[in-house]
Parts: sequence; structure tokens; C-alpha cells
Amino acid sequence: MNLLGAFHRGHRRRGLAAITGPVLRPADAGYTAEIAGFNPAVARRPGIVVGARSEDDVVAAVVGAGADGLPVGIKGAGHGFCADPAAPVLLSTRRLDAVVVDPRARTARVGAGATWGQVLAAAAPHGLTALVPSSTRVGVAGYTLGGGVGLLARRYGFAADHLQRLRLVTADGRAHEIDGDRAPELFWALRGAGRNGFGVVTELEFALFPLVRLYGGGIVWPAAAAADVLHAWREWAPTLPDELGTSVALLRVPRDAGWPAPLHDQTVVHLRFAGADVEATTGDALLSPMRALGTPLLDEVGELSPTATDAVHREPTAPAPVHDGGAALRDLPTTAVDALLAAADVDVASPLTLVELRALGGALSRAAAVPAAVAGRSAAYALHVRGRAAVPAPADRPGAVPGATTGVADAVAAVVDAVGPWSLGGPLPTFAGAGEPVELWSPRDQARLHLLRQAVDPGGMFAAPSPA
Repeated sequence: MNLLGAFHRGHRRRGLAAITGPVLRPADAGYTAEIAGFNPAVARRPGIVVGARSEDDVVAAVVGAGADGLPVGIKGAGHGFCADPAAPVLLSTRRLDAVVVDPRARTARVGAGATWGQVLAAAAPHGLTALVPSSTRVGVAGYTLGGGVGLLARRYGFAADHLQRLRLVTADGRAHEIDGDRAPELFWALRGAGRNGFGVVTELEFALFPLVRLYGGGIVWPAAAAADVLHAWREWAPTLPDELGTSVALLRVPRDAGWPAPLHDQTVVHLRFAGADVEATTGDALLSPMRALGTPLLDEVGELSPTATDAVHREPTAPAPVHDGGAALRDLPTTAVDALLAAADVDVASPLTLVELRALGGALSRAAAVPAAVAGRSAAYALHVRGRAAVPAPADRPGAVPGATTGVADAVAAVVDAVGPWSLGGPLPTFAGAGEPVELWSPRDQARLHLLRQAVDPGGMFAAPSPA
């Protein structure tokens, strides 16, 4: 099939000439850069890539692909894909990156290709912040549509709960304004389950929050302290007020993100801590039980600039091939920590690079003011496991993650299986790229989502779950 031909047909007759952004095939200059993602372990080689510069470009691309029944994958500017990377047509939204802040209404209107770093930079001069994830390089759209558990989530809840309006291009090539009044059922679904199966989100509007100061950072101990730190953290984290968020990780220190050179490639225990408008004296007092565990290799917790949120987790900044997984946990008894430690081998010979536990609860456990399809509100903790994967050869099946090459898939699964007795059945999508959290939705919500997807995308143009 000639993929270019699809863009010359369609019920609106909007051909290639209607698309103002680049339309690239594998032999074209710029093709490789356009399809490159943050996780090169996910193979992709679409027949056509459309670099949308406007919502009209998105409409034209969807109509053209729909004329021949071609599935469409969606790529933003962040870490993952919002649809099937094996699709023959890839729609890149990274150029839709406008950010407009309304300081009076405390809202941001953001294009689907924007990253959280852009939002923070626009909001901070007005004394405002957003519900950012642990890395500001993450794209706004995919993260928010999947729920979104950020640094301030225990205080304010899921990012999706604070979405106020979206623009959505559906499989019939029509653009829609979606909010709680104009399309309440679809508004419910998009907020938590909107990454797949409904269409292309081109714009989002969401609430911002006042922020005077940010207290946070990380404390690092050697790997030998893992048992002491994790058991102490298990007892300490539930005592924190909702204003404070925390996680702890067994981590292979990467060679980027500002990590000191002496720690590069070492396995460490990394405690993360963050709070909005928390005085340093208050934060220090709350953190004192963990600081009493012994002399750390590094202690970076203190007052931070409101835009310095990346300093808390120090997530990798360079693309790398990874395979990840996780679980939402109902509780974390001593036996669960022991099981996790027995399975989590993050030494130099292991493919694992991260085993993280994040405390949930607080506002995350409360229902949204406007109902949303967010999954995992009953979880007390989130487990995220990540390991090095191999980069697939160009001839490999698109979308494949070659875990068998390095054993990483088995290593990740072993850690997840170890906490199976305390798992709710699946990962929160914020922490793992293995697709949707089907096990975390009730049968009623699963059926509701299925019917809505059938209604707006009966041909399955956007139906495939995201593997990255």
C-alpha cells in the first residue's frame, strides 16, 4: 500500500498540501530524529511521520490515515508514546508546545507537545507551580492523561483530577472541545485513561497552585544500608503530613543529571523528599529520623528554587534503552520489604538500575471534585522497577522490547512478583510503561471505557496500548 496515497483522499479531501509541518518517509532527512524517543529499546519505523504544527495538521493527518484505515501512533516531546509505536503512521505533536498562563485564574493552557519544564518556567514568575512529575522533561499530555503522580501529589492529588478542559481530534477527523459540561462522559474517561483509544489531544487546560518556597532534595547512603533505610522509611513515611512527599530507591547512579562523579555507577540507597511551602526548620525536623540512620554519602535536602524540582529525584536526562514495570501496593509490611530486598539486585552485574517505592495516600486517596477515570486511588505505595535493555535491530518487530537479550524482563518481573501478595494487581501508568492499569479499574469502569472507545474510535485507529 502506498501510504502517501492515504493523505490525498478522505472525506474532507485534505491532502499533503494541507499539512504545514514536515511529512517524512524513512529515506527523508530528519526522519530518524523525528521518530527518536527517550527509550530506544522500543523499535519503531512508521511508513510516514507527520510533524504537526497546528490542530489543523492533526486533523488532516487523521483524515488521511483514516481514508485507508491506517492505525495512528502519537508521539509528544516527552518520554513515552501515547499509542501504538508499530502503527504505520506516526503523528508527532512536539511542535504544539505553546504555554499560556493565566495568573488571575491560576490556570495554564498548554499544547500537547509541551514539557513540564516549559510549564514551570511560565508559571514561576507568577508565584505558581504545576503538579509536575519527577522529571520536567516529561511531556504534559501523556503524563496527565494517564493520571499523573508528581512531587506534590500527596497534597493536591493526581494531575488528571485538575484538568479543566481539553481539545481532542477523534478518528473521524473532527476537533472537539471537551469539559465537564459539554462532554461529561468523555471528560471522565480522558482524565486517567486518555492516553489510548480516544484520539489525539492537542491542548489541555489545568489548574496551577501557589508556591512560595520548595523544600526538598535527596539523601544517599551506600547499598550496604539498604535494609536499615528501607525498613526505617516504611515506618517513617506514613507519619508525614500530606504536604510532604517521599520515595526511596535502590539506584545505580547514572552518569548524568548532575550526580557527583565519585557516585557514578555505584549502587546506592536514595531517599527523596519534597514539600510545598514547608519551612526549612519544619522540614529538617520531619526528616530527622531518617538523617539519624548514619552518615550519608550525600545530603542535598534543603530549600530549592520553585523551578528546581529535578533536583529531588535526579532522573536520567539522556535517552537510554530500558524495560520497566511496577505494582500498586495496598500496604507495605515488614515482610514485603524483606521480599523486595531479596529480589532486588541492583549491583553492577545486574540489568536492574532502579527499584523505587513511592508513598501515596493523602490527596491521592480522595475522589476528584469532578469524577475521573484515574486508577489506583486505594494504593498506599507505588513500586517502579527499571533495568537496562538492548536496542533492537532495525529489522526487529516494531514495538518489541528485547528484554530476553539482557535478562532485564525476567529481573524486573522477579521484583514485581516478590511483592505480589501486597499488590493490587497492576502498576500505576505514571511509573511503568507497560500499558494501561487494567487490573486497577473496576469491571464497571473497564466496561464503561470500552463502550466509550468503541463510540469515538470504532475502527481502532488509536486503540493499541502504549509500551513505552
